[in-house]
Parts: sequence; C-alpha cells; structure tokens
Amino acid sequence: WCALVVWSRSFTNLVKLMKSKDNKMSFIEVDADCDFSFQNLPYGVFSTANNPKHRIGVAIGKEILDLSVITSLFVGPVMSRHQDVFDQPTLNAFMALGYEAWKETRRTLQALLSVNNSTLRDDVSLRTRSVWVKYHKEKYHLDDNHQKTAWGDYTDFYSSRDHATNVGTMFRGKENALMPNWLRLPVGYHGRASSVVVSGTPIRRPRGQMRPDQTKPPVFGPSKQLDIELEMAFFVGGENHLGEPIPIHKAHEHIFGMVLMNDWSARDIQAWEYVPLGPFLGKNFGTTISPWVVPMEALLPFVEPNPIQDPEPLPYLQHQDAYTFNINLFVSLKGKDMASAVNICSSNFRYMYWTMKQQLAHHTVNGCNVRPGDLLASGTISGPNPESFGSMLELSWRGSKTIDLGGGNSRTFLNDGDDITITGYCEGNGSRVGFGSCQGTIVSALQP
Repeated sequence: WCALVVWSRSFTNLVKLMKSKDNKMSFIEVDADCDFSFQNLPYGVFSTANNPKHRIGVAIGKEILDLSVITSLFVGPVMSRHQDVFDQPTLNAFMALGYEAWKETRRTLQALLSVNNSTLRDDVSLRTRSVWVKYHKEKYHLDDNHQKTAWGDYTDFYSSRDHATNVGTMFRGKENALMPNWLRLPVGYHGRASSVVVSGTPIRRPRGQMRPDQTKPPVFGPSKQLDIELEMAFFVGGENHLGEPIPIHKAHEHIFGMVLMNDWSARDIQAWEYVPLGPFLGKNFGTTISPWVVPMEALLPFVEPNPIQDPEPLPYLQHQDAYTFNINLFVSLKGKDMASAVNICSSNFRYMYWTMKQQLAHHTVNGCNVRPGDLLASGTISGPNPESFGSMLELSWRGSKTIDLGGGNSRTFLNDGDDITITGYCEGNGSRVGFGSCQGTIVSALQP
C-alpha cells in the first residue's frame, strides 16, 4: 500500500509538470540551431570510452541522457511495469510496448528535463551518472551484430512521384514514365537488413556484372555509376500476427519514429540485373541511416495535408487525417580533392505521394507480419525542381550532364573518397526538430 501511495504521488507530480506552461524550457542548455531541442528528444543507442556497455539514451542539446541510469523514474501506469526496457542494448523492447508506452515515456522525459523539475536538475550525483556531454566521444550502436541489431526486416518503397516520373522518363520516355500500378499502390521491394549501417560507416564500392555496351556481352568489375538516394525511413513498433493486417486507421500506432537514410545504389549493376525481379546486388551492399530516432510525437507539429491522390486509392489505403510532414532535407558532397562540402540537393519529405500510413497498411494487407524494429524506407525523395532531385541519376540525368561542384570539380556519379552527408530538420513556432546527420564515405572496391 505504501509503495502504491508513493507511485501515485510521483505520477501526480509528473502530470502537473507535464501541464506546466514553462515545460517547454529545459534546464539543459540548447542552442537555437541545435537539431536536438527540448521539443525533439530522439532515442539512440550509445557507449562511451569509460563504459563500453551499449545503452539507450535521449539526445538534448550537446548532451545525452542515459535512460539506463534513471529507469526507476519512469513511474507512469504503463512504464512503471516496464522499466527494464531502458536497460537493454537496443530499442526493440521499448518499441514493442506500443503507442501508449511511447507517449507516456515522452511526457515523463519532458517533465524530468523541464527547468521546473528538480529531480535531475538538483541531484548532482544522479545527473553526473546519467547525463553525458556528447562532443563526438560517444559511439552509436543502432547497427550492432546480428543478435543485437535494432532492425529486423528492411523494406524500401518507391513513393516519390517526381522521382518515379524522372526515372521512368529516362528509361521509357514521358508517355510511359509511370507504370500502370504506380498510382494505385505503394510500390516497394524487400531490401537487405544485414547491410544497413549507422552513419559514419565507410561504404565500399561494389563489384558486379554490368552491360555498358548493349551490343556486347556483360563485363565484371567495380561499379562506375555509384549513386546516392536521399531517403527517410521509419521504425515499426508493436507488431501484428501473421495473417492479420494492420488497418490504416491504426497504422500510426505502429510507427515509432524516423531516421534519415542514404540507400546507396550501383546504377550500372542495377540496370543489368533488375529485369524481371527488381533490385538485387545493385542495392544490397550498403544502406546508411542516422543514429538518432526522432519520435513521431515530435514531428506532429509539422504535419501537413496529404497530397491529392488521383485516382482515389482503394478503401484499405484511404485516410483523411494528415500524415505528411514538412521536413527540410539536404545532401552535401565533399570529394578528397575539395576544400569543403558542396550542397547538391535541397528537398523536402512533403514531396512524398504515398504516406507512411499507406505504406504500412499496404505492406501488411496480405497478412504479412511486421515486428518491432523493422525498417521501412520512403524511396528516393525528389521534388519538382532539379535542385530537389534526390539522386545523382537524376541530377546528372543518367550521366548526360555533369553536376558542378565549383572550383573546377564536377561529378556524374560518385568517386572513391567522396563523402556524402544528408541532414534534415523541421522548424517553426520557435522550435527546431532535427535528425543529426547521415554520413558515409566511399572507399575503393576490393581488388580481385
């Protein structure tokens, strides 16, 4: 009974703090242009030099709050029974708890980090043990070994109409740019989860079969048309049983949070292999994601009306609630022969034609079961203008023109040593919610 009273009082105090008008302010300093604001609070897995244990943290400002140290402070009606999930080496157990648990945890974190809350602010010992200054001394571990990896399956969609139209025009002409099914369903393919890596991991140029001259037999060697794909992805939370679809009106309850993604692509390998079954070796050699998972609750203030879809989707894909997000996206390239990085793409997640809810509903409509930690990607995000094209395939228009990088530097596709960084953020009403960076450097192909 005494324990129940203590729990009840603790939760009541947290609720009061959550409702406080000053709760938007944290006692941890956050610069105005910082991606990891008090309104964000993204989740990640990290370790430090003096503690190699992989543990769950929340980024705020230049610091990381170590949730494994403060598990006992999660005293809400749901999380008081599941405090152990924050002492795990991955986010999977937390993702599995579902929508109400995620919302409750976010409210608790905002209360604990509020300038009005003395629990962490004034407890020097607890704060010293739980708050880590992140000056790039920590390591991120969303990509761990097969037994610990945060993601299970990986699916990549093809949901930008501008991108699909551009690619279709290159290969089939304007008259047949979009395939007959494209406006009817979210097209996608099952990718390779084992080669998904966290930001900062080098990407080795792949080798494979190509047929650059259609009058001659195929050749084997390093890809000469290595490309980027500006994408975003979301992690699935909760799960559905085999044979039971996730209805679209409940799809948002299974979308845990989002990351930036670069789905590296070898266009010459892809062009030779993709008929008749689609992407294979041209795609499965590397996919990079950003390390911090931004919760959907942090993105809701930046929601926008969904695109007009004509023809109208079938009923199982219809939803009236807005689930399109205004996320500014940028891609920069820095070659080893360049003094500084150059922005080659400025796009926005709002250019997606199919929403994440539609993607998930379609993925499971046949009874396909998804699991906590499954990763579903948007496909290349391109807008209506050339500067918003999300791949070098489009920026160079299949290699027919060069991408000017200044200083006498140019590209059609990637060179060895090229460093690609994707960034993204939402901004408005005095708050900024960002994703950090998604970075990878191309290293030379292995010699035979």
